[in-house]
Amino acid sequence: MSAVEDGRDPSPALPPRMQALARLPIFLALDGKRAVIAGNGAPVAWKAELLSAAGAHVAVFAELPCEELRAVAAQAARATIVLQQRPWRIEDFADAAVAVGGFDDEAEAERFAGAARAAGVPVNVIDRPAYCDFSFGAIVNRSPLVIGISTDGAAPVFGQAIRSRLEAMIPRGFARWAEAARHWRKAVQSSGLSSSGRRRFWRAFAAFAVSNPEREPASSDFDAILSAKDQATAAGAGSVTLVGAGPGDPELLTLRAVRALQSADIILIDDHLSPDMLDFARREAKTVLVGKAGRVCQQDEINALMVALAKAGGRVVRLKGGGSSMFGRAAEEIAACRGAGLAVEVVPGVTVGRGRGETPRNRANSPTRPITPIPGTPLRACCGSPAARPARTARALRSTNRG
Repeated sequence: MSAVEDGRDPSPALPPRMQALARLPIFLALDGKRAVIAGNGAPVAWKAELLSAAGAHVAVFAELPCEELRAVAAQAARATIVLQQRPWRIEDFADAAVAVGGFDDEAEAERFAGAARAAGVPVNVIDRPAYCDFSFGAIVNRSPLVIGISTDGAAPVFGQAIRSRLEAMIPRGFARWAEAARHWRKAVQSSGLSSSGRRRFWRAFAAFAVSNPEREPASSDFDAILSAKDQATAAGAGSVTLVGAGPGDPELLTLRAVRALQSADIILIDDHLSPDMLDFARREAKTVLVGKAGRVCQQDEINALMVALAKAGGRVVRLKGGGSSMFGRAAEEIAACRGAGLAVEVVPGVTVGRGRGETPRNRANSPTRPITPIPGTPLRACCGSPAARPARTARALRSTNRG
């Protein structure tokens, strides 16, 4: 019997937090582990080099290895590649972390994949998706910053084109800053900073690294950033950023708007804006619906909420529909924050056609948001609440385009 038939109210269908993924991107730790490769040809040589670069000890089985394979195995820097001129055997899979095969013969490809799976080893057979437990994507290497790009085999050339675009966008100096972050992480964790203070440190670190990509990181940089964030934490002051969402299309958010969303602790969002805007926010960020349609929310209540949250040390983003001009009621919100001694930044949005700078949307399509009071704030429950995050769509291309 259905919920409707027995008199019970049906539970609302909540939207998924993430759309379906063709592939789950996972970064394997292969340092010191054993990898098995069987087959011949340039693609096999490339996979051997790739696995060796990741720190794996690579055993390559090829009866008559090609010139590319011999060259890769002979390189001094690739001493972890051992070339064995014989067919592969079942016992070769023992203790292997991954297996890769390259075969022209369909039956041999099937036999290799079956043997690897029987041994419990994840397998990839080059250009034969039916025999693959995992796939290799295009790679942007700024190690320890590594970006992988996959089209699930649908358009490898398209993936390479995206990789080329990212190679041009991401300075090679980012590798040094990513390495510095790895060295400094323990020092930050033991510095005595609060969790919000550590987030401020890493935001400042990221801003400094982005502004100085070719500079060699120095201990004096760490001390300067830590000192500045220590002072901010001691002061306990948060901030407010008013972000114009433009016409309401997530694809038209400016880069400054995206950076603001990515660094926010709390996001106050108008109810007429698409929840897809929040795809750019940190998963840990809280979202609060403060729209005036449906649930009545007075402007002075929104002002008081922004001030209370920022004074508690939060980095607050007020996401509003609007373009390059001063969007609705922003002047009042700025005055309220500055009157409370809070730092305010305004990030204008893109103006496209519509006077108010928003796209009308059907509120019935908005995800369900539970109403819960916010402890320690003067806001009535009817004005909104820290809501369950809207459906997070997996938009890999959008994310890479936003850097």
